[in-house]
Amino acid sequence: MTLTTKLTGLLAGAVMALATAATAADWKPSGTLRLQIGFGAGGSTDTMGRVIAKVMKEQTGWNIIAENKTGGGGVAMFTGISKMPPKGNVIGMGVNMPIMINLVKRGDQLPFDLDSFDYLGTVARAQLALVASADAPFDDIAGMVEYAKANDGLPIAFSAAPQKFLMSAVDKEAGAGFRYVSTKGGAENMKLILGGQVLAGFGSGEHLQYLESGDVKMIASANDSRHNYAPDTQTVREAGYDVYVDPYFFFATTAGTDPEALAALTKALSDAIASDEVAEVVKNATQTEALNLGPDTTKQMLVDGVENVRVLFAD
Repeated sequence: MTLTTKLTGLLAGAVMALATAATAADWKPSGTLRLQIGFGAGGSTDTMGRVIAKVMKEQTGWNIIAENKTGGGGVAMFTGISKMPPKGNVIGMGVNMPIMINLVKRGDQLPFDLDSFDYLGTVARAQLALVASADAPFDDIAGMVEYAKANDGLPIAFSAAPQKFLMSAVDKEAGAGFRYVSTKGGAENMKLILGGQVLAGFGSGEHLQYLESGDVKMIASANDSRHNYAPDTQTVREAGYDVYVDPYFFFATTAGTDPEALAALTKALSDAIASDEVAEVVKNATQTEALNLGPDTTKQMLVDGVENVRVLFAD
């Protein structure tokens, strides 16, 4: 490639970047912008979503509100968004795993697919933990399975389909007899564990304060790798069960939204996620760094993820 060609390409890229920035600066919502959160109040998704909405409002001057739209791990929220006019006045914040699993398991029954949305980015990749009360009579997956077998099962709190899927896969192989208690978020999972209504449950950040206080203990990492704050705790996969989940928190709006609106929304989200305030809440909520994949890579993550889930569910 010649120097002239390189300079021409760089100049063209700079012109396109400036044009995109100008386009983003020219557009604003024609009313209130709603950031819908697909999980209940108090959990990590809700906590991050509300801070992101606050920072976006401060940075842009737009009127932005955050609201919870629970049901099906985000399926109910994204169903509503898929049916809305593409005006750019509603953003959905969800988690990839429940959406991908529903698309694989009952995609023909859903009113949307991955092409029903325009994607805006991500804010984090969650570290999902299986935890139990500090006085639970087991310390790891092997002990948990043994206890369940000896005591006619064991109740587990879950707030999204991937969590139940993970433990169902373990149960299918181990014959542990797990029983599942559905909740609206990780905060409710912790409440049930601490109250003794269940013996174990999942947290994607809500459990950290209780780990620190000594009220709960971590049984396993549900991800494909160990958690940075618990390097000695095995993954479910390391315990002998070839399953894992890698949840991403992502943002999308209705497909067909005007490119100017998409550019503005993408920039507003990106700027907010890059802020110190959002970095802090992500760190507190998930014990990970903020991670924005951007629009194209976010969609590709979901496309590839659906294929991975399809393999996991193969008979």
